[in-house]
Amino acid sequence: MHEVSGPAEVRARLEKTGYLVDDGLAVACFLALRLHRPLFCEGDAGVGKTALASALAEAMDAPLIRLQCYEGIDASQALYDWDFPRQLLHLRAAEAAGVTDADRLEGELYDRRFLVTRPLLRALETQPSVLLVDEIDRADDEFEAFLLELLSEYTITIPELGTLRAQVPPVVVLTSNRTREVHDALKRRCLYHWFDHPGFTRELAIVRRRLPQVTGRLAEQVTALAQALRAEDLVKPPGVAETIDWAEALDALGATEVDAELAVATLGSVLKYREDTERARGLDLAAILTARKT
Repeated sequence: MHEVSGPAEVRARLEKTGYLVDDGLAVACFLALRLHRPLFCEGDAGVGKTALASALAEAMDAPLIRLQCYEGIDASQALYDWDFPRQLLHLRAAEAAGVTDADRLEGELYDRRFLVTRPLLRALETQPSVLLVDEIDRADDEFEAFLLELLSEYTITIPELGTLRAQVPPVVVLTSNRTREVHDALKRRCLYHWFDHPGFTRELAIVRRRLPQVTGRLAEQVTALAQALRAEDLVKPPGVAETIDWAEALDALGATEVDAELAVATLGSVLKYREDTERARGLDLAAILTARKT
C-alpha cells in the first residue's frame, strides 16, 4: 500500500474493503502514505473516521493498533510502562538465590522483558502498521504536546534502554469529534480532512456495501429517514454508523421495508437521547417514506 501509484489506486483498494471514499479523501490518504504524514480526520461522530483506519489496515494487510484517548491519559498509558509486579518477583527470586550485585540487579530489573509496550511503542516497532489515535480531542494539552513530539521524528527515548526509532513510520490516523479545538501545532504536523455527512446517494451506497443482505427498498427507506433526521435540530444527529445499525436492526426483525410504526419502534437503533427520540416521534415519518416511494 505504501507503493500505490496514486489516489485512484488508494480509492480502489479501500473500496475493495467495503469503505467508499470520495476524491478528496482518496487524495488525503495517498499523500499520508507517500509523505509519511499523519492524517487528521475531524467531523461528527459516526461519519466514518475510525472506520477509515480499519479500512487502511485491511488494504495494507497490516495490523491496526488503536490508542483510545480520554481525559487524563499520559505517556505511561500510551507509550510504555514497567511491569512492577514482575520486577518485584524477580528481585525477590534474585535475593533468595543470593545475588548481591546491585548493578547487575538493576540492569536485570530494567531488561526489555519487563517492559510493557503500549500502543504508541507497538506502532513504532511494528512494520508496517496503522496507528489509530482515536478521539484526540478528549485528551489534554500535555498529551497533545507529547504526541506532537513523537510524530515529528517517530522516535522515543527510554532512559533505561536507549533511543528507539521506527524504521518505517506507521500510517497514522488521528480522529477528533471536535468536542474541543485541537491545537494548531498538532494540526500543522498532519494532513487534514473534514468528514461531513454524506449525501443520500453516497450514504445509500455505503449501506448497500456494508449490508448486502438488506433489500434495496429497506436500505433506501432507512437512508431517507436518517437524512431527514439529520435535518432536524437534534442533540446528536445520526451518523452513517447509526444508519447502518438501523438497517441491520430492521433486517434482523425480518423487515424488507419499513413503515412509520416500525420506524418509531426501532428509533433506539439510531437515536441515543430522549429529546431526539421525542422529536423524531413528532415528525411525519410516513410522509418521508411516501416521498421516497419508487
